[in-house]
Amino acid sequence: MTYFAKVGSSPAKLLSMSVFIRAYLSDVTPPPPLCRYCCLNGFAGVFAEPQTLTVDDVLEVIGFGKFQWKISLLTGLSWLGDAMEVMLLSILGPHLHCEWRLHSYEVALITSVVFVGMGIGSPIWGNVSDKYGRKIGLVMCMCWTLYYGLMSTFAPVYGWLLVLRGLVGVGVGGCPQAVTYYSEFLPVKARGMCVMLIAVFWAGGAVFEVLLALLVMPTLGWRWLLILSTSPVAIFVCFCFWLPESPRFDLLTGRREKAMATLARIAKDNGKVLPQGKISNDRGQIKDLFTPQYWRTTLLLWFIWFANAFSYYGIVLLTTEMLQAEDSWAKIEPSCSLECKYLTSADYKDLLWTTLAEFPGIFVILLAVECIGRKKSMGLSFFMFSLFTLPLCACIGRTALTVFIFIARAFISGGYQAVFLYTPEVYPTENRALAMGAASMMARVGAVITPFVAQVLLRSSVPVTVLVYCCCAVLAGIASLILPIETLGRALQESHPGQEARGQTSSTTS
Repeated sequence: MTYFAKVGSSPAKLLSMSVFIRAYLSDVTPPPPLCRYCCLNGFAGVFAEPQTLTVDDVLEVIGFGKFQWKISLLTGLSWLGDAMEVMLLSILGPHLHCEWRLHSYEVALITSVVFVGMGIGSPIWGNVSDKYGRKIGLVMCMCWTLYYGLMSTFAPVYGWLLVLRGLVGVGVGGCPQAVTYYSEFLPVKARGMCVMLIAVFWAGGAVFEVLLALLVMPTLGWRWLLILSTSPVAIFVCFCFWLPESPRFDLLTGRREKAMATLARIAKDNGKVLPQGKISNDRGQIKDLFTPQYWRTTLLLWFIWFANAFSYYGIVLLTTEMLQAEDSWAKIEPSCSLECKYLTSADYKDLLWTTLAEFPGIFVILLAVECIGRKKSMGLSFFMFSLFTLPLCACIGRTALTVFIFIARAFISGGYQAVFLYTPEVYPTENRALAMGAASMMARVGAVITPFVAQVLLRSSVPVTVLVYCCCAVLAGIASLILPIETLGRALQESHPGQEARGQTSSTTS
């Protein structure tokens, strides 16, 4: 053990100094005083005894640079496409309600069937990502989404539309794997900000979909809207060949050379030197989600994901429904019923304003997750969402309605991104994609239920509808605060603690 290791230097700092010293020792000129001092005090032992490192240690030395910016753009495109497919539902339903003369439950099914597909797809893509690779899982689900997204534009009747949009949902269910994939390339210090900033692509997708609908729906119709909404996914598919496989996954599956080549590529793109050392990893099992360390976290997170999706998609659907009603919400009368009515330009503009709430919500939570932690940030989001949703029970004007929906949506969208940040941080590498898939499946359960609350129950009683969302959000806020693990400043876990005794598969950088 070296002198610096004895006095408690972190692996990342030790590596940074070792790279610095190696650069000087390899030069023909004598080393500077600092280097001679380090060597005289036993630091040369670094070269004789390779340090045991994690991927986080290596990424800390390599840092955030050009490589991460490029991968941010590509994974952001998949996130943008996901947002457009979801935001499309709040626009497509009211239009087909009138064009195809659908009942309210049939309109709700157009939304629900997508989330049923997402619920089916989420664990499937999670298993694919954990078994065959993060890149393979993400690319496959994006290709699936693109194909069936284009096919749904040719749906001749309501039944075919349900089937094809459900298959689109199966593909979209794999989009959360983009967060898992992206987070495994980020250094610890940059992870919180970067995962939250990639949420800007989601917000941008939602805004872009509303603008696209404002331009396309009055002239070209809903079929062209479906075609154009697949454009971000099409761009992603065209450029996905550039994406490397996650080095964490390659190490986990014993592909040492490929993992080292990926880390070397990241270091080269960022203009850094790849450090030397022994990197350890291991493969886990699905039961690790329910070990004594994780079972409580797993169950609480499943409810938090459920409540997030239930509340977020609920406020999105409530926006179009309430903007169409305009007047009184407390009791739906024939004079102000939520009957068939096409969205007007004014409706689209108000929908755009409420959608823009995604941006301030993301930036508020971005500050919160780094200042007060992930758990408190999620709790804050739920409590504030509940507070600003409650006034919707009253008969308020269109302007006040838009303001309250704007603020409520800002907080719940920010909270949704916070749980996307927290979940891959709290689980080890071998179960991370599967944990994201299972949690995402629970979110889809909430999303399947919410159309029948926001589009069907609303027609019977607005106060009951609003109170359902408020109560769900309050319970989720409490669940967030009692999560047993806070991940602020915590490195991504490479393996389950209980597996260390069973041996590890190690590899050494060159």
